[in-house]
Parts: sequence; C-alpha cells; structure tokens
Amino acid sequence: MPTYVVKARDLKGNSVRRKVSADTPVEARTTLRTEGLFVQELKEDRSLLDKLKETDTKEIGNLFVGVTVKDKAIFSRQFAALVNAGVALVRGLGVLADQCPNPKLKKALQAISSDVQQGTNLSDAMRKHPHCFDGLYTSMVEAGEVGGVLDDVLNRLSKLLEDIARLQNQIKSAMAYPVTVGAIAILVFLGMTIFLLPIFAGIFDELDAELPAFTQFMMNISDFLRTPIYMIGFAIVIVLFVFAVRQYYKTPNGRFNLDRLMLKLPLFGDLVQKSSTARFCRTFGALSRSGVPILTSLEIVRDTAGNAVIARAVDEARREVQSGGMISLALQREQVFPVMAIQMISIGEETGEIDQMLMKVADFYEDEVEQAVKALTSIMEPIMIVFLGGMVGAILVAMYLPMFAVMDNIR
Repeated sequence: MPTYVVKARDLKGNSVRRKVSADTPVEARTTLRTEGLFVQELKEDRSLLDKLKETDTKEIGNLFVGVTVKDKAIFSRQFAALVNAGVALVRGLGVLADQCPNPKLKKALQAISSDVQQGTNLSDAMRKHPHCFDGLYTSMVEAGEVGGVLDDVLNRLSKLLEDIARLQNQIKSAMAYPVTVGAIAILVFLGMTIFLLPIFAGIFDELDAELPAFTQFMMNISDFLRTPIYMIGFAIVIVLFVFAVRQYYKTPNGRFNLDRLMLKLPLFGDLVQKSSTARFCRTFGALSRSGVPILTSLEIVRDTAGNAVIARAVDEARREVQSGGMISLALQREQVFPVMAIQMISIGEETGEIDQMLMKVADFYEDEVEQAVKALTSIMEPIMIVFLGGMVGAILVAMYLPMFAVMDNIR
C-alpha cells in the first residue's frame, strides 16, 4: 500500500503535515477529510530506489543540457507571433513545446502549459522554472500580462535576448583566437621539450659538449616534464590553486575584488566595462519600457549584472532612487560606468524619457564593443604569433647553442 505525504489545514486553519497510507490518492483525501483536514498538497512518498528505477536515462542527460539565450529568444519570438495571432496561451505553449529542440526547455513548457490550464498566471508558472526563465524574463512577462500587451513584451524580450546573445558572441570571438593560439603554442612547446630535446641531450653527452646556461635550463625543464612524480605534484598544485580561486570567488569580497580586477585589466578591462554598460542599459531600458516598476527593474538588473562591481553600483542607484534621488548621481559616485553613459542617463531622467535614452546608450556601447573586439583581435594576432614563435625559437636556440661550442672545439 503506497504512502502519501500530505500538506493540509485543520478546522482552526493551522498547517498540518503528515503521512497517510491508502490504495489511491482519492482514498487518502477521503480519509483525511473525515478527520477534519483540508488537503492542500498530496504527494506519493517513494523511496530513493523507486525514484531511480523510474528515472529515464533521457532525464539524466537533460541535467547536463542548458537553456541558452538563443533558445529563449527563439521561443519568445515564436510565442509573440502566436499571441498576436489570437492563439490561446495553453495551445500556443503546447505547440511550442512539441517543436522545441531543447529537452529541458520542452519539459518546462509542458509544465507551464499545465499550470496555465489550471488557472495559474503565465508569469507565476514561469517562475517555477528559474533554470529556464530568470527574474528578468518573468518580470517583463508579468508586466505584459497586467498591461494587456503580452505580445509586445515578448517581442521586446526576443529583441533583448538577441542583442545579449550577439554581445556574448562578440566577446567569445575576441577570446577564441588568443585561446586557440595559446593552446597550440603550449602543445608545441611541450612536444618539443618532452620528445625532441632528450634526443639532442644524448648527442651532446656523446660529444662531451659543455652546455650553455640557457641550454642547461631548457634541459632541466625537459627532465622535470618527463618525471611523473614532478608532473603529478605540479598538477596537484594547479588543481589546488584553481580550487582556491573558485572558493575565494564564491565569497562576496572575493567576487568583488576579482571582478574589479577584470575591469582594470589592460586590453580586456575596457571591453568588459563597455559590454557591462551595454548590458545594463539594454536590460534596464527594456524593463522600464515594458512597465516594470523602477525599483524592481533595478533589482533585476543588479541580479543579472554578471559583475559584482557593476551590481554594487546598481544597488547604490536603487537605494538612491528609493530615497528620492537620481540614478545618474549614484552611478557617478561609484565611478564604474563611462562618463558619457552617465551624462546621457542624466539627460534621460531630466526629460522623462529615460527608457529611450537607455536604448540609445545601449546601441552606442554595443557598437563600441564590436569595434573594441575588432581592435583587440588585431592587437592579439601579432602578439600571439610572436608568443608562438618565441616559444619555438627558444627551444631551437637551446639546441643549436651547444653545436656552436662543439664546432669551436673541433677547430
């Protein structure tokens, strides 16, 4: 006989949690009703082994599948078209769930459709799936429901998500080249050091050649890389260092200090600042234009900033607004955003068109990010080529220096 975990209320309105054994859920509800309890929630109490037996291998695989910004943008665009065409929410969600290629998003849409069919608001149903729909998404959907402009809000959401995805792709493209060339350079260096240098070391020993200091240094590196115990120890040190940095980043002070360091990096710091400014203005402008209250908008922007320094500046702006001040003044005190962005936001506050001004600022800095990515790529290309050539050249020099000494001895 199965056991059910029940959340109910008694005749006095007190909350009660208990377990009851019954053949069916209906029988369990009837038993509790005779005891004067009003059932609010009833779930079957299953053992971990039973849950594992019923777990599908596809569901386990879905745990490693994420919902990307592009997935949400496509869904928003299609959902807006269905809503604008007069299709009912439940039917529209069902259609999009059937054709959704992402298994995690598909499962979430099916659950949301079921909740909406039972009378739950769309935004409340989406909030049950934070791994698919964050606070930014649900708040804009809620504003669209309240204002009766859900299709317009969904179109704005899709445009916002597409802009965010494009910005992310630009930054990834800037990082792809140096990372790829750096990885190739390291592999070439390791290959030549581990496999090529020992061959020349044997030749030098047979010729009884005296090794120059630089060649001896490279030979020591080769011996180190070819000694398993040293490599294991080195790998452990690297793993511990990465673990320590990640744990430090999880602390509030650590996250703030490392994110502040990212903003001060040469070459990359300017790119991070401009992309953060564009993201802040685009998100804040979309929320304001959709009718989300300004304090709620600032909270959402703070939580989705992606940088602790930016988040702290936004939080200070929220407190400033809460006390009757201006956003631009708080941002200016924090000295995080570019001066031009702050001045344009100030003008938007004075004219009462802050959402339009935020969108213009976002457009401007997204173009700046694109130009910064191109400039960074053009700078990094020769630097990485020199880096790769330098590593290979160092090994070649280390191999040829003893040959010159041998030739002098022969003469």
